[in-house]
Amino acid sequence: MNPKMAITPKGLKYLLIGLIVMISGYILMMGGGSTDPGVFSWDMFDFRRLVAAPVVIVLGIVIEVVAIMGVFEDKKEDK
Repeated sequence: MNPKMAITPKGLKYLLIGLIVMISGYILMMGGGSTDPGVFSWDMFDFRRLVAAPVVIVLGIVIEVVAIMGVFEDKKEDK
C-alpha cells in the first residue's frame, strides 16, 4: 500500500457503507404525498418519515465522520 495514500482501504469501505446508509435513509423518506392536490394525506406524518429516516441519515453521517477522521491501522506489517 502506498504510504502517501490519504485514506486506507478500510476507511474507503466505511465511506461507501455510510453513503449506502444515507441513501437508504432518503429512500425511507420518499412518498407520502397525495396524487390529488385538493385532498390532504396524513401518510406524510408517519413514523417512517418523521423518525426512522432522519435517524438513518444521521447514522450514515456518523459513519462518514468516523471513516474520514478515524485512524485505521493495518494488522500486517511490511518489513
